[in-house]
Amino acid sequence: MSFRPCSRVACPDESVATLTFDYGDSMAVLGPLSIEREPHAFDLCDRHARLTSVPHGWQLIRLSTMGAPVEADAPSGPDA
Repeated sequence: MSFRPCSRVACPDESVATLTFDYGDSMAVLGPLSIEREPHAFDLCDRHARLTSVPHGWQLIRLSTMGAPVEADAPSGPDA
């Protein structure tokens, strides 16, 4: 696999995770780096993957990467 830089502007680090969005369900999924670059996904380095947050009212699902535990962030908002 060739080097894929982080999608964050001015970040030269190598990507380790891919972030995708499901706008209809107000959900984001952060998981292992996809096999191929996807035009509607964001490849992130380790630091930016750890710092990723979602808009108010959205749910962020973090899938296991490299043996890390699986966790789901609780939805934010008054109904949570």
